[in-house]
Amino acid sequence: MYPEYLVAPMREELTKAGFEDLSSVEEVETAIQSQGTTFVVINSVCGCAAANARPAARLAAQNVKKPTKMITVFAGVSKDAVDSARKFMLPYPPSSPAMALFKDGKLVHMIERHQIEGRAAQMIADNLVEAFNQYC
Repeated sequence: MYPEYLVAPMREELTKAGFEDLSSVEEVETAIQSQGTTFVVINSVCGCAAANARPAARLAAQNVKKPTKMITVFAGVSKDAVDSARKFMLPYPPSSPAMALFKDGKLVHMIERHQIEGRAAQMIADNLVEAFNQYC
């Protein structure tokens, strides 16, 4: 588990953009299974989260059409919450960072780590915006 002082600024990048940071299984299940759309970001301390995933999520969150809820869980910090989110992302294998969009509790769009690494944040954000425009 990573110490809080290390992850606090990384967590804050998303919470300042309107994401709710969740740390319990119950919170994650309630958010994902609710009516409407829920955008989930599995946050991470890795370089591709810093350079690509978090900036992309922040950019996409500025879109006119956006999810009803935007939540984040932190890999290596909130293990149970992350495991719960990943359960809803099956059949995709666990990865962090990762991003998923749910509509009425069903997975409708997924971005895995291998789709984040080496891609520009704007490219990832454009992909998310397309999904938001279609499902939100």
